[in-house]
Amino acid sequence: MLSSFWLVLVTACGLGHAATISGGPVIYEDLADLDVFRVNNTYYYTASTMHYSPGAPILESTDLVNWAYIGHAVPSLDFGNNKYSLQGGNAYVKGIYASSLRRRPSDGQWFWVGCIEYSRSYVYTAPSATGPWTQLVQFSNQCYYDCGLLFDDDMTPYIAYGSNTIHVAQLAKDLKSRVKDTAVYTYPVGVEGSRMYKIKGTYYIINDAPSTFTQYVMKSSSIGGTWTSTTLAAAPACPVSGGGPPHQGGIVDDVNGNWYYMAFCDAFPGGRVPVLAPIQFNSQGFPTLPNTESWPTTITTPMAANVIAPYTVADTFSGTTLGPQYEWNHNPDTTKFKVNNGLTLNTATVTSDFNMARNTLTHRILGPKSVATIKLDYSKMQDGDRAGLVLLRDVSDWVGLIKNGNTVTLGVWSGITLTSGSSGWSTTNAGSLATSTSATATGTIYLRCTANILPSGNHQAQFAYSTNGNTFTNIGNAQTMTTAWQFFMGYRYDRILSSRWNKPLPVLLIPTGAAYWVGIQQREQLREMDQQQAEILDALRALAENDVSKVERMAGARQ
Repeated sequence: MLSSFWLVLVTACGLGHAATISGGPVIYEDLADLDVFRVNNTYYYTASTMHYSPGAPILESTDLVNWAYIGHAVPSLDFGNNKYSLQGGNAYVKGIYASSLRRRPSDGQWFWVGCIEYSRSYVYTAPSATGPWTQLVQFSNQCYYDCGLLFDDDMTPYIAYGSNTIHVAQLAKDLKSRVKDTAVYTYPVGVEGSRMYKIKGTYYIINDAPSTFTQYVMKSSSIGGTWTSTTLAAAPACPVSGGGPPHQGGIVDDVNGNWYYMAFCDAFPGGRVPVLAPIQFNSQGFPTLPNTESWPTTITTPMAANVIAPYTVADTFSGTTLGPQYEWNHNPDTTKFKVNNGLTLNTATVTSDFNMARNTLTHRILGPKSVATIKLDYSKMQDGDRAGLVLLRDVSDWVGLIKNGNTVTLGVWSGITLTSGSSGWSTTNAGSLATSTSATATGTIYLRCTANILPSGNHQAQFAYSTNGNTFTNIGNAQTMTTAWQFFMGYRYDRILSSRWNKPLPVLLIPTGAAYWVGIQQREQLREMDQQQAEILDALRALAENDVSKVERMAGARQ
């Protein structure tokens, strides 16, 4: 049975007041290696996605504080290797990182450029930020590593890139070929994360030294001229408790001429989160933090606060497409899922290795502490199927259902481990069933994960289940999330359907999202719910009871 889905927004918009960030990140989600820029009164942002598909998310904002996902620049990871579709291998911690996004002012055409696997680069293009995006060109045997795209005053495209020695490549006007390449500056340390700008006739390139968390900026009056460098930020403390120093970001101005530096803090287990600070141009013409070793605890931008799309929602998968906040673990098999006023996952993989199971749908975890709940109809599960809610990273755990014959078991599977080796990442531990209980042979169940991803917190996640959507029972011990940086991407909430038996399966319909909810509570314990959170739970109960009219009234009240 497919349920009617309605999106309930329960966060007020607060229009008309200045936008303020106090004691935390801009977005408490994993959005690293950012590139940020302004087009008229709207700001745009893209980030790394590695092996997740679609890749290179695009977010927009009108105040630099409140952001909304609007699309992806790379619709599918079509990089010439089936491993990006979990066929004949995997692409964990490969794919898209530190790419660049820009709009060409002369005609409004959009371009994305990035290097894949240190060996080749791609350019994608679209008539608008929301697409449709298509691959324009592949630069074989040319890695524009950690690149920054700039359109000069005469619309000549340049790409700054490199590590240690920074190059600037001039591309043809159509961006399909390279005209020339110039080595412009060599740092005494390894750097990355190039972002290139032209401000009042001067060229700027900023770079990050990850070994010291130092953000450098260099400038020149011409591409082939003399470049000089200074420090923009020198490892200031992160405003997120327990997070690493802000680094590897970009600079952006507002319509009033104020400038800002947006960087990210390592904040594992949740990932790398963006933070914002005002900057100023010093007497030598370099943009820097007022104090290069200090980060502000509070920042207010002069733009009116505008919550375009609240992060706390009951997402019921209305319509026929997934929202841009979702990404698959590798490319999905598009014949094995359907969105039609409900999300239906079909078995796409016969495997005993969770990390090789296709069509695992992911959502970034909201921090510092959040809850994800799915409603799962398992009435059409077949012998050997597994379906549930996953806590996904290099060490993964999941809660869900396992069907063997006519028996259905509800359990927690723990310790699924990916390890990096000379040939990439591979599963070194398939995990094991840590705890289980019997479930009815067919029906509906609610699965929940409560995760604390605050870097200074306990890094624990607790699974729970419910048969009515109101009363939840914990199952299994709390899972401790890993914090090692080598996987780069932070933990995500995922939904999975696969089969462990090596036999073909019929097409299998499993609706898995009649009430998917991610709730965030910034500074209070979950038990200390304010009115806003109570409304969220009320909305969930309404969805669970199929009280569509009540949900409609709540949604209308927020419009």
